[in-house]
Amino acid sequence: MRVIGIGETVLDILFKDDQPQKAVPGGSTFNSIISLGRAGVPCAMVTEAGGDHIGDITCRYLEENGVSAEYVCRHAGVKSHVSLAFLDEHNDAQYIFYKDHASVSMDGPLPRITAEDAVLFGSFFAINPAIRPVVGGLLHAAREAGAWIYYDVNFRKNHIADLPRVLPLAEENMGLADVVRGSTEDFGYLYGLQDGEAIYARVGRFCRTLILTDGARAVRVFTPEGCETFPVPAIETVSTVGAGDNFNAGYIYATLRGFPDQASRIAMASRWSQDVCRQMGNNISPELVASLK
Repeated sequence: MRVIGIGETVLDILFKDDQPQKAVPGGSTFNSIISLGRAGVPCAMVTEAGGDHIGDITCRYLEENGVSAEYVCRHAGVKSHVSLAFLDEHNDAQYIFYKDHASVSMDGPLPRITAEDAVLFGSFFAINPAIRPVVGGLLHAAREAGAWIYYDVNFRKNHIADLPRVLPLAEENMGLADVVRGSTEDFGYLYGLQDGEAIYARVGRFCRTLILTDGARAVRVFTPEGCETFPVPAIETVSTVGAGDNFNAGYIYATLRGFPDQASRIAMASRWSQDVCRQMGNNISPELVASLK
């Protein structure tokens, strides 16, 4: 089964003590897809990137990690997005984004999605009104084809002003997905809700399965049959950049590999997430990749 990622690309520049430590192509869905590609899963990325040197780096990075860059839309004269991630004393990141969402365009080739595919999408890219006709059309085509769909809400504080026009799109996305993953922070911004039961009472109208994460606290999985809770082992972190993205990738990997229940899938998701937290980077390590084989 192929995994198709739909999302933004950025160049992530990581800082510690106000000094740059590493620069690597990133983006929420992008990080997930790169890790899945490293793990040997056939993948393609539907995105846009500038017609600049950063765009060249981004496309090359996809190919080097086993991910098709066939569906990366690029335009001459358009600059790629940049993200600055400042790690605090707990190695949690505070972000500054340099993006022009209005300049995002998706007029390149798109994949033909089938029932044999899985689709991962999320973040503001998935609700950006400027490209919604294309992204929404692709998602509805995936749903009609019978693909398995995973939506990572990943709604950030800097988009609260856009909420009146994008909340209906986020809820439409939840309705299209087989699995929705969001954090308590996401739903705090979307609905002003922090309580898990209250969140599922709201979004359960749209989605059947909700994975609710809460930083280092337990992961909860809500379905119409009830709620399961899975503790998260404590670890020493180097950086939390990419933690949620690789949780998504690990869950998808476990699902594609036929892991039979939520406990085993969440365990794999947590394993991938924690592997990324132990290093300065956005993707799973060669050591984890070797252990999977």
